[in-house]
Amino acid sequence: MTTIDKVLYTGKTHTTGGRDGFSRSDDAQLDIKLSPPGSAHAGTNPEQLFAAGWSACFIGAMGIAAGKRKIKLPAETAVDAEVDLGTTEGAYFLQARFNISLPGIDPDLARALVEEAHQTCPYSRATRGNINVELILA
Repeated sequence: MTTIDKVLYTGKTHTTGGRDGFSRSDDAQLDIKLSPPGSAHAGTNPEQLFAAGWSACFIGAMGIAAGKRKIKLPAETAVDAEVDLGTTEGAYFLQARFNISLPGIDPDLARALVEEAHQTCPYSRATRGNINVELILA
């Protein structure tokens, strides 16, 4: 296990009620109703939140990889993240697919940026070896 030498930021939330509850950040910038995935209940489910956080972080990691090469990511850079919740033999698991759009970037360079981002993104590092992740360049 890696120990952090310097904490850059700590995200803080208060959640009640689990998947049928509410979650609010300490700065009140996030204040949402939660709901189970696939239900007709109003609210955002944890898998959507995970997909949003991971894809935002991944774009940031691609930007760092691009900066090392003295290029900028296109303004239209996008990641359509899909996080599946499923079961195998009665246990719950996640898997993910990232459909990545880097318009105007050479395909070989785009693949290199994606691979480097997947190595450096903290979400990707945290899930490596734990869940199936598919990276698809659009």
